[in-house]
Amino acid sequence: MVNTDFLRAIQEPWFYLTAITLFGLTVGSFLNVVIYRLPKIIQKGWKAECCELLEVAPEKSDEGEFNLAFPNSHCPNCNTPIKAYHNIPVLSYLALGGKCHACKVSISIRYPFVELASGLLCFALAWNFGASLQTIALLFFTWSLIALTMIDVDTMLLPDDITLPLMWAGLIINSFGLITDFHSAFWGAVAGYGVLWSVFWLFKAITGKDGMGYGDFKLLAAIGAWLGWQSLPLVILLSSLVGAVIGIGLIMLRNQDNQTPIPFGPYLAIAGWIAMMWGDAITGYYLQISGINN
Repeated sequence: MVNTDFLRAIQEPWFYLTAITLFGLTVGSFLNVVIYRLPKIIQKGWKAECCELLEVAPEKSDEGEFNLAFPNSHCPNCNTPIKAYHNIPVLSYLALGGKCHACKVSISIRYPFVELASGLLCFALAWNFGASLQTIALLFFTWSLIALTMIDVDTMLLPDDITLPLMWAGLIINSFGLITDFHSAFWGAVAGYGVLWSVFWLFKAITGKDGMGYGDFKLLAAIGAWLGWQSLPLVILLSSLVGAVIGIGLIMLRNQDNQTPIPFGPYLAIAGWIAMMWGDAITGYYLQISGINN
């Protein structure tokens, strides 16, 4: 017979929030694998396709099987496998002093950062939306945005392997009206892609340069599919604002050339998440201070 005290405990908000946060930390550890390995898998596939097209023998590799599951996690410096108790999100990094337990080479702080970001964003989601189907769906949305953000920062790529399933998932869940209605989701996907596609070709016609990549179109289409077309003006405005602040900061702090390409995907992802969480409140506040509702 199930203990009634246990049943009562798991129904408490603190238990739910703690469980979601711990789960988010654990998923964050897997996201680190995706962020590191997926671009390499994609690039390996591109090389194989090029070799096939050019009818040349592919390069031999001693890596063996390489995907999201194999090989097991290991130190990139000494190749020592990472033991399970050294792979506890955030805590293992702190316990090891940010160094490999075998060769003592420093481990990038980005690993615990991604884990912590995943945990905190999951906590915020659970706090905002409660124990609901919306929360479950939006966890997937959030994890996808985290992975896309870091991959774009590293490689200037927004992989179709994530953006397209994310868009289709948004359309599917909204066919049941989970986040918004299907009509809004469908036109959100269309408008999200179309707006940036138009900006891309207008910019190219004027300057002769590519202003952004096609991955940005697909990411905004995915955000539109999840949040509806009504969210797109706010997402575009917020992404431009975030991009301007971070871009100016990079130029000032790193003496970075203002002609250096900066990935736009992270700004779209940040803006999309903010719009998901507080879009209605931000829009309502803007309408209030502008006097449009008067």
